Amino acid sequence: MKRFDVQSVGIQAPFGKAYEFIVKADNLPVWTEAFKSVSNGRARLATPHGAVEIGLRVHGSREAGTIDWEMVFPDGSVAWAYSRVIPASDDRSVYSFILMPPPVPLEQLEGALEQQSQTLRKELSKLGEILRSNQ
Repeated sequence: MKRFDVQSVGIQAPFGKAYEFIVKADNLPVWTEAFKSVSNGRARLATPHGAVEIGLRVHGSREAGTIDWEMVFPDGSVAWAYSRVIPASDDRSVYSFILMPPPVPLEQLEGALEQQSQTLRKELSKLGEILRSNQ
């Protein structure tokens, strides 16, 4: 059973611009499907299985290019999303994302991770387009 998925996208934007856009939690609703709103360390997620309010904390290091999200669900379970932006040239970056399975029962993991992987591909493509158009 697959326990993680790694995806990346080339971005036609300098490292600083890409990093600053991605690290701002308020931008998550702009380029992701599940995040419907983000404010003051809280987020509203909408999925095919319903909506939920979660705690959201961003752990970022511009120096390392890392941007990680800590998501605390109402039942106390915690999920993490790990990512990194690296400079590819003066005007290009690469954004990579490690997708971990959501905190759901083991029998649901494989389907949930595969569905999330498909969604992530679309989201990374959208992120690349947004950053390219905002140059």
